[in-house]
Formats: sequence, C-alpha cells, structure tokens
Amino acid sequence: MTTEPSQTYARRLNTWDAAMIVIGGVIGAGIFRTPATVAERTGSGAQVLVLWAIGGLLTLAGVLCYAELGARRPQAGGTYVYLREAFGKLPAFLFGWTMALINYPGSVAAVATTFADYFCAAAGLPVPYIKPLAVGAIAFIVGVNLFGIRAGSIVQNIFTVLKLAAIALLVVVGLVLAHGHLGPVLATDTAHPVPSGAFLGALLPVLFAYGGFHYLNDLAGEVRNPQRTLPRALGMGMAGVVTCYVLVNVAYLAGLGHAGLAASQAPAADLMRRLFGEHGATVIAVGIACSTFGYCNIAIAGGARVLQTMGADGMFFRAAGRIEPRTRAPQVALAVLGLWAIVLTLSGSFGQLLDYTTVGEWLAHVFGIATLFWYRRHFHDQPSPYRVPLYPLLPILFVVTVFGVIVATAIHTPRDAGMSLLIIALGVPVYGFWRYRSRRRPA
Repeated sequence: MTTEPSQTYARRLNTWDAAMIVIGGVIGAGIFRTPATVAERTGSGAQVLVLWAIGGLLTLAGVLCYAELGARRPQAGGTYVYLREAFGKLPAFLFGWTMALINYPGSVAAVATTFADYFCAAAGLPVPYIKPLAVGAIAFIVGVNLFGIRAGSIVQNIFTVLKLAAIALLVVVGLVLAHGHLGPVLATDTAHPVPSGAFLGALLPVLFAYGGFHYLNDLAGEVRNPQRTLPRALGMGMAGVVTCYVLVNVAYLAGLGHAGLAASQAPAADLMRRLFGEHGATVIAVGIACSTFGYCNIAIAGGARVLQTMGADGMFFRAAGRIEPRTRAPQVALAVLGLWAIVLTLSGSFGQLLDYTTVGEWLAHVFGIATLFWYRRHFHDQPSPYRVPLYPLLPILFVVTVFGVIVATAIHTPRDAGMSLLIIALGVPVYGFWRYRSRRRPA
C-alpha cells in the first residue's frame, strides 16, 4: 500500500464536491442583484433571457477550455501554473500579484460584508454589527479550512445546497405569480427602443455574474482522478449555473415584469415580498446570506492555493509555500489571505480594489485560455485525457469575446481600467525583488 508524500496535497475531492465548488464559486450575490441592471439596459424580457443564455454559452466555452487545462496540469494554482509553464514566471507572478493578493481578498471582503448585511437584515441586527460579523465569517472560514480540504468541502456542500434551495424558491414564487402569462413580459417595448450599444453593454454584467468558474482549477491538486473528474465537474457545475440563472430571470420577469425588474433595487426581495410580505423578504435574505458565505469559502481556499504555489516558487514568502503534513492544508497561506481580507473589510477599501482589478481579472482569463494554444503546439503528440471540442473555435471565441468585454469596460470606465493596468505594472518591480531575494536565499 502506498501513501502520498506529506509535502503534497491529498486528493480528497470527488465529482460531487468539485461540482459544488464550481456552482458555489460562480453563484454569489450577483444573480440576486445583477438582473435589474440587465433589464434596465434592454427593451424586453426576451432580450434579457437571450443575454443570459448568450453569457452562459460563452462561459461554457471558457469552462471547456479550463477543463482541458486542468486535465493536462492537475496541480494546485490553476492559471498561475499554466502561465508559468507557457509564458514564464513574470506573467505568472503578475497574475498572482493581481489576483491572489488583491482581487481574491478584495472579493472575500466585499462578499463577506454582503453576507453580514443580509444576515443582519434577516436577524434584525443594527448596522454596527455588519463589520464585526463579516470579520467573524472570514475568521471562521479560514479556521475550518486550516483542517484541510475535506472540512472546507463539507461546509461548501452545505451552503451550495442552501443557495440552490433559495434559487428554487425564487423560481417557484415567480411562476406562481405569473399564472402562466409570460407573453406580455417577453414582448419588446417598441415605444422605447434600446440602442444596440446599450444592449451590448448589458452583456457586461451578465459575464461578470458568470465569473468564478476557475476556482476549481486552483484546487486541482486535491481532486481525485482529476483527468476524469475535472472535466465532468466543470461541465456539470456550469450547466447547473446556466440553468439556474435563466430560470431565475424567468421568475423575475414573471413576477415583476420587465419594467418592474428594471426599476427594482433588490429584485429577489421584491419578488418574495409580493407573495409572502416582509416574511418572504426575510427568507430570501437568509438565502442570499448562505450564497455569499459559500462563495467566501471557495475564494479563500482557491486563493490560498495560488499563494502557496507562489511561495513554493520563491515568488512569495517561503513560509506561505509550506503544506502542513497532517491536514495537507496551506495553513500559512490561508492565514495570510484571511488576515489581509480582514484588513480590507475593516478599512472599507475593497470596493475600489475590485473596481481597479476587474480588467486584470478578465485579462487573466484571456491569457489563461491562450495557454491552451501553447500546450497544443508543444505537446501535440502527447495524448490528453480530455480535449476541447471544436478546437480552435471555442477558445478563439472565448478569447475574442472576453477581450471585447475588456475593451468595452475600458471605454466605459477608463479610470478603473487605467488603475487596473497600473496595479499590474507595479507587480514588475515586486517580481524583481522576489527574484533577487530568491537568488540570494540558500537552497
């Protein structure tokens, strides 16, 4: 009988666990808010549903590409590993610098605050409780993950099932309110036509709501039989997300109408309030709290694996590169990421950080998918356990579309895009420092 070396991760995640990570990493608070923005930029319910379907299909194309990348390199670190191998250490470090040290903890701080906001609303707690509760949630999640991926996945599975139950409740309520009359909702408002530019601009929040599918690749080093499990889990999980998103939007349109959805600040609460009053709004607040809590768990676990891989490469503190032999968890990396997220939560600066790293996040997806071309060229005679169908069409479609989204975002918010590029550029001298420090440190 053989055992895995203690300095590596233990493969303890099965297909169900991995699929729950995909669903939990994508579905956070966005689906409970973003549909109102999409409706505001469109002229009918039909256009809303078409946009969510298009966004889902584009994201599925990216997921299939990540499935092949994960099957080829089933290691912790995900995109960082692909960039390091295909393009070198500098692009890989810039990804880690932007994502693991800024975007991931910024996302955790933002979503933990959202969790605390909805929890306090459901429990009737005053506003001063929000920050301490958000900090407590981050500390709890880090504490659970210190015991290893199995403990973290149990928490993840529970909260993913709860968020799916909340979505199912929304769908049922919307269809009950509709009484089978969706025709007027799907009709186009010819009196107020929507410019084509605004319609295309509505695709931006849709794609952002579909983000987060890459977290499973960060944890690929802990997936059992990864060559089979990763493609299956990514496909199953993303198909489930697309189904949920389209059905929820059908429910919003059925219960609120297109104009009502466009005017709503909190469509999920407004929908539940119509049938159950304030008690319904409280119930969905609990569901959103569960959804956001589950997302924080994945972002912390995935981000810590990227930091650990960087530490092992000498691109971050060496201590962060250690894997605790008993739990097989990157305990130092988890603690670093959690503490930094707590600092951002208490400072309230996470909103600007997320705005500033949006372009960097999508650039990471573009270059991450682009590594697939490198792998196909350099390992063309090496059999792969999974290959993207319709290659090279799907990866080209994803890269071109997402790059178009980045350009549109830069045009719409040039200041945020410029700051994002500046943050990435600031990583170059930091990379030089770590390279110098790594060369001077004895092996």
